[in-house]
Amino acid sequence: MVTTVEIMGIVIALLAFAYAAWLYSWVKQQPQENQTITRIGGLIQEGARAFLNRQYALLFKCALVIAIIIMLLLPTPAWQSFSIQNVFMAVSYIAGTLFSAFAGKVGIEVATIANGRSAEAAKKGIKPSFMVGFRGGAVMGMAVVGACVFGVCLVYLIFGDPQAVLCFSLGASSLALFAKVGGGIFTKTADIAADLTGKVELGIPEDDPRNPAVIADNVGDNVGDVAGMGADLFDSNVASLAAALVIAAKLDVTSGFNKNVATVFCYAALGLFASILGVMTARIGKHGNPTKALNSSTYVTTGIYAVLTALATVVFGFRWEIWAACVLGLLVGVIIGITTDYFTDDSKSPVHNCAHASHTGPAFTILSGVSYGFLSTLPAMVGTGISTLVSYKLCEGIDPTFSSEYALFGISMAAVGMLSIVGMIVSNDAYGPIVDNARGLAEMGELGDEVIDITDELDSAGNTVKAVTKGFSISAAGLTVIALLGTFMSEVNSAASELGLPLVTEFDVMDPLVFFGMLVGAAIPAVFSAMLMLGVDRNAQRMVEEIHRQFNTIPGLKEGTADPDYNRCIDIAASGAMKELIPAGGVAIISTILTGFIGGVPAIAGFLVGNILSGLLLALFMSNAGGLWDNAKKYVEAGHEGGKGSEAHKAAVVGDTVGDPFKDTAGPSINTQITVVSLIASLLSTLFLTLALFR
Repeated sequence: MVTTVEIMGIVIALLAFAYAAWLYSWVKQQPQENQTITRIGGLIQEGARAFLNRQYALLFKCALVIAIIIMLLLPTPAWQSFSIQNVFMAVSYIAGTLFSAFAGKVGIEVATIANGRSAEAAKKGIKPSFMVGFRGGAVMGMAVVGACVFGVCLVYLIFGDPQAVLCFSLGASSLALFAKVGGGIFTKTADIAADLTGKVELGIPEDDPRNPAVIADNVGDNVGDVAGMGADLFDSNVASLAAALVIAAKLDVTSGFNKNVATVFCYAALGLFASILGVMTARIGKHGNPTKALNSSTYVTTGIYAVLTALATVVFGFRWEIWAACVLGLLVGVIIGITTDYFTDDSKSPVHNCAHASHTGPAFTILSGVSYGFLSTLPAMVGTGISTLVSYKLCEGIDPTFSSEYALFGISMAAVGMLSIVGMIVSNDAYGPIVDNARGLAEMGELGDEVIDITDELDSAGNTVKAVTKGFSISAAGLTVIALLGTFMSEVNSAASELGLPLVTEFDVMDPLVFFGMLVGAAIPAVFSAMLMLGVDRNAQRMVEEIHRQFNTIPGLKEGTADPDYNRCIDIAASGAMKELIPAGGVAIISTILTGFIGGVPAIAGFLVGNILSGLLLALFMSNAGGLWDNAKKYVEAGHEGGKGSEAHKAAVVGDTVGDPFKDTAGPSINTQITVVSLIASLLSTLFLTLALFR
């Protein structure tokens, strides 16, 4: 049955690729007649391609080094017993990086052609502009999840080893970590520099072509929010499947019920199929609400998935408890999205209150945003906890002999369920930077106030949905790493059983090794975030100096009779991102390995718990506070609280500037960081068990 379901997954993935190709062709056929938009769109595409190629060249060198280390260490150290399995582990790791890079590359290619076409489609109204933006994003959604399902099915079909899937997941996660960090630093360097010099200092519009940083800002939207977020969600989806497969494979061998692995593959494939159907049904009326249209598509996809998996459970004889855990995870994910929407939507009171607070200066803008950001963490944290608790209790009674194993499998399947409609989530997320670019291009192409108003409305919806998808992906990462904690225990006990050592059933927080690990693990997300935001700070200051230099030395630039040197700003953003991305990611990885070799299994277990809890809290807070500040600024710019140029507007711009590295650099990078360290812990569990200083 497993082979049959894997083949079904591969077929559905190929269907997703075919649908993505059709969507890409449709977007490319849409008219683009404005010469200014064509020229500037070409600069954005060229800059995004150049940065992505430069970033991938660096990351693949790092990946080759890591692959060699994996080949020497896994599944057993080469000095003890080198086998073909060691080569398989390294190949799986490289495959994970390549599939993740493919998804990001596809997203960049379509996003940089959809932006200008979405801007020009706005001349005909909101509906055609929305459809170009959404279908452009859907290409990314289909590519990301198609690559995920195709890659995991193929690796398991070829190697038949869950550890190979863990290595595949580590490849995806490590590339996603550095891609998200690099893209986030690039995009926020340009965004902050452009806003501070343009809006605050010179009082010129957001996307005024006289601003030397404006093209770098648009490039950053693509490399950060398209390629980076696509790699991030690809990584979360693969990690959830890897965690579930490790536990399912062991249950298939020991419990006497051999359909657990098949359940994982079947539910994942049906999630992709439901996303295809959801994208096909996405529509907006002639005067419709884009936020409502995006959310409705998510709800439709959720309903389709629940029905399809229920039918599969009947047809294939899967366990209903596992189905319930899976659907529970999905429903909790949707609820978390709705609560995130409340705190970030510009039609809701938190955004209005933050905008109103801006009348009294930027300090109150910051205080308001920070307060609402912290408040917004409670629903997602509680929701993740409820999903974990209920799925554990649902599944522990499946088989009393294997109650703990099935309970952990239930948690892992709740994570699979939460990420099951990730094809739709990525489509919504990639829509955001496309319409953000469209808004800028509409202004630079002088398409008129009516078109700019339409693209502003689409952009605002994109900001809200981006905040929702970030909350969704962070919470899903939380469930995934809780499942990976179970995977870590499973891997430790497998090694302990082979070595004749006592099995691990629980971890005592009063154990000084566990407590040591918790303290270190809890500190790492804060240190990681600080390094990223300091990187943005340093880089943005360099770009602000360059913008000042150009305005002071290029005759006619302020008057609009001369062109700025856009490439210089793009190069500053790219160089700074390359310089900052390796140290931040390295701190997370090295701290995990050192903790494991110092304190052994108890310390690394504590490390993971501390890392998960503080990481989730910080990621949710920063993503939601940043989204709130961004939409508070846009709410003021729409004519409320004094409108553009008012004191409230200047304060709101400062709030948005603080929020930029929160929501687009540090916040969404943390969930990738906790996934990476969890995978490293699982893969190196045998070494931590046998070679630690204290154990």
